[in-house]
Amino acid sequence: MKEYYSNGKLLITGEYFVLDGAKSLAVPTTCGQDLQIEKINQPELIWNSFTNTGECWLEASFELPKLRLTSATYNDKEDGGKGNLAEMLFDILLAIRKLNPSFLNSEQGFLVKTNLTFPKNWGLGTSSTLINNLANWANVNPYELLQNTFGGSGYDIACAQHNSPILYTRNGVNPTIEEVNFNPDFKNQLYFVYLNKKQNSREGIQHFKALKGNISSEIEQISQLTNEFVNCTNFTDFEKLLFTHEELVAKTIQLKTVQEIYFSDYFGQTKSLGAWGGDFILATGNQDSPKYFNQKGFQTVIPYQDLIL
Repeated sequence: MKEYYSNGKLLITGEYFVLDGAKSLAVPTTCGQDLQIEKINQPELIWNSFTNTGECWLEASFELPKLRLTSATYNDKEDGGKGNLAEMLFDILLAIRKLNPSFLNSEQGFLVKTNLTFPKNWGLGTSSTLINNLANWANVNPYELLQNTFGGSGYDIACAQHNSPILYTRNGVNPTIEEVNFNPDFKNQLYFVYLNKKQNSREGIQHFKALKGNISSEIEQISQLTNEFVNCTNFTDFEKLLFTHEELVAKTIQLKTVQEIYFSDYFGQTKSLGAWGGDFILATGNQDSPKYFNQKGFQTVIPYQDLIL
């Protein structure tokens, strides 16, 4: 049996701007997704995807070597009733076939299982970990595969492959990636809070593109802020950097910050991560922070060191 594993991801700096080449700080998470592959005798690809609690949320079968989708079932309630998960997987497999014509192009069959180690709705990289695992199996460029399927900056692919924080700069299918020692002394005063308000990253990207105009100055500012984040050793200075970053992004995309919307009375500083208003935010604070967020209705509050590799 072959097995591949990819880390989940969080983007600390550079949301939206990472798409246009801003240097950004990204961190891989302690959870991710694996891909297990077993050969079988029949000429088909049998696919099963499992949640972190062991529930199967997608089953699909493909005839080989035609790579034709023959059957599919999925958790309709879990996935908003869209009913297109198998088709999305089919499109990814076809995209791989274009990059590597020999992929699944024989009568050798496979039983494939994927296993998430985080709740699927957390937004930590269900798609990116899948893309990276499949690219490794098929021996194709994961950034090119991402570009030909979901799109995006690719920072999530980089996190899937690295076991330490990284500085990421987009550059087509060959980005610039630098591992960094982002391990602040005050990390015990940092928390990730799950907002449970899933955002569509592609819709957020379209909103950004529609509003951004000429942002060369902002890209430079974000890149500089990213450097300051990595080198920051003072907690108060770190909170100021979070605030500055939030204000810069808010002005560009013409949206209120998450602190203005939900946490105007919070004693610490909060910062959106990824698509604004959606999955996780980063919050500074202390031992009283979990209670504060719980009382606001946000039950998932994770200490920084428990989620980041």
